[in-house]
Amino acid sequence: MSETNGKRKNGKKKKRILRRVLRILIVLVLLAAVGIYAWAKLKDKYTVNYEEYTATTGTISNSLSFTGSLALRDSATYTASGNATVRNVYVSNGGKVRKGEKLVRLSNGTTFTADFDGTVNLVSVSAGDEVVSGDTLVQIADFEHMQVSFRVDEYDIGDVQVGERCTVTATATEKVFESSVETINYISSSTGNVAYYTATAYVDVDGDVYPGMQVTVTIPQEEAKDVVILKADALSFTLENQAFVYKMKEDETLEEVTVEVGVSNGNYVEIKSGLASGETVYTVSEETEDSLNSLLSGLFGQQQFNRQRNRQNENGNWQNRQSSGDGRGGGDHFLQRNGGTQGDGAGLCADRRRG
Repeated sequence: MSETNGKRKNGKKKKRILRRVLRILIVLVLLAAVGIYAWAKLKDKYTVNYEEYTATTGTISNSLSFTGSLALRDSATYTASGNATVRNVYVSNGGKVRKGEKLVRLSNGTTFTADFDGTVNLVSVSAGDEVVSGDTLVQIADFEHMQVSFRVDEYDIGDVQVGERCTVTATATEKVFESSVETINYISSSTGNVAYYTATAYVDVDGDVYPGMQVTVTIPQEEAKDVVILKADALSFTLENQAFVYKMKEDETLEEVTVEVGVSNGNYVEIKSGLASGETVYTVSEETEDSLNSLLSGLFGQQQFNRQRNRQNENGNWQNRQSSGDGRGGGDHFLQRNGGTQGDGAGLCADRRRG
């Protein structure tokens, strides 16, 4: 019995030791996993990636844009005033007519003539047809001289004047026509909390542009020629709305430089002072922390930067760049606003669209 009991005790002791070893191993594995995960997370921190933007010389302008549709200025539909027989039809569908030219003659002696120069849009009768009062005979329209009405909200109405030059662009054909603002109705029609006013422009068009087609009316505003321009994404602003950029010093740290801005089209902005053509500025596009870099930074006061260069091609066109965030960051870097249109620094134009 004593020998058996001794064996049992030794077996239990070995099991207890084995369980302890297993617990220790499990704890070590868990600690290792946590350590690896933490290292992976920390390794991604404290690395600053930034983008470069170079100022150039060019022309920048902005404009107001509004949507509308084309409508006829002159059209006429001629109808019978009583029972009669059609004696003569002098025109055909699609034909051109001059003011005073004969259109249709009825048996009651009535002869219809064109009230203006235009195009025959519809001929509804033929010689010998019997007509009654109200029957449509002929319809003519002037498809060369049309108009477009567009709504201007209360925020932009002060920038729109009668006689002001504008362009009318047909959406479907992309044809552009020169025009000017003909009238403005200052009695508003409100939608919600915003007041709208109706402006009208007359436009002379050519073929393939017809009434009802959607158009964009563009009214030029400010323009600055042969000035220093910079991608708007490169700017940041203080709480007092003062614009600034970051330049890199000789020790490869970024310094904040105040700039004075002028004309902006939402994509590029004029730089009046603080930056010269050819100078490069920087923005932060991504910021993470690296435990090793953090330790080295704390010990030696160093900071690691990963540069993401944006180069110009031979024609001076910029590659698209995007950064995220908004406002001003701390220290010697900051996060910048979303952006993404492409420009070449010359003849730049953007607009504000109104429905």
